[in-house]
Amino acid sequence: MEVVELKDGDQARILCCNCGIKIQPNQLNMCLGCVKSKVDISLGISKQVTIFYCRGCGRYQKPPWITAALESVELMALCLKKIRGLNKVKLVDASWIWTEPHSRRLKVKLKIQKEVFNNAIIEQTFVVEFIVGNQQCPDCQKSYTEHTWESVVQVRQKVRHKRTFLWLEQLLIKHNVCEKVINIRDQPDGLDFYFPSKSLGQHMVNFLESVIPVRSKFSKKLITQDDRSNTYRYKYTWCSEIPPVCKDDLVVLNKRMCASMGGISPLLLCIKVSNLIMLIDPNTMQRVQVSAKAFWRDAPIVVCGRKQLRNFVVCDIETPSDPEEKVLIIDRRHCSLSNILMTTVDVSSLK
Repeated sequence: MEVVELKDGDQARILCCNCGIKIQPNQLNMCLGCVKSKVDISLGISKQVTIFYCRGCGRYQKPPWITAALESVELMALCLKKIRGLNKVKLVDASWIWTEPHSRRLKVKLKIQKEVFNNAIIEQTFVVEFIVGNQQCPDCQKSYTEHTWESVVQVRQKVRHKRTFLWLEQLLIKHNVCEKVINIRDQPDGLDFYFPSKSLGQHMVNFLESVIPVRSKFSKKLITQDDRSNTYRYKYTWCSEIPPVCKDDLVVLNKRMCASMGGISPLLLCIKVSNLIMLIDPNTMQRVQVSAKAFWRDAPIVVCGRKQLRNFVVCDIETPSDPEEKVLIIDRRHCSLSNILMTTVDVSSLK
């Protein structure tokens, strides 16, 4: 028998009991390829899972229903939660595999680890496919069913134009106020917003009061009553009226309102509308702010709007001696645009 002497630092090698190649000694006496072929640590983990998506609101069922973009962290957490048997192994990594958006398929590449036999750790990579099914969420079901709303906010403004509602629409989209609205109906003087609960309607009324000087009225109607269990069901209504004053409108104040503002001129120009109405005197450049309570108490009259304005061409401007002030009174000469066009036509006809 030949004796082989090992030098310091050398390690004896053995043959794999399955394929016969030389490997370092381990507890299984098998090479890594043979261990992977004999042991499947992904056994018992779902390889194909179905998740539900609502086409009405664009949300996924977790539950509850959540909003998540494609290949986002939120959608990854939702998909991993749907996989059965994943809690029995150690998840090392998870990544998206690109699929066509119209294929209704999502693929996730998972890398897991698990201890087999005696302290032998095996790492394996596999792909899980998710099928996106269509299912209507309860909120969208209510929107297509009559008499499911609990509160309604009626927004009204008695003007001919829709400038205020267009501006209000941008604010509602920016602050995501109407995220849980059931239905929106167009009315002759405004819009009706239907909500599934009283708190959502109250939240919108509070938002309107913070951005516009509105006047709100509240009422409720009894729908059902159960005396045995002492339960009642109401429907709540808020009527919020927007003031008819808009930017560039000419308003006239009454004597009481002029006296409360220090004897300002009754003829003022509106330059801004927010939670307060900003007015300016075109003769003295004095500015005043009118709150919602003061406006609805005295109700200024709108005598001229933007449609009554005419186009003029400025011919000459004379600035004052102190041009560093924020608001200045200047002298300017202007003429109507229609008069200039008529003069141009007369001169051209003479030529």
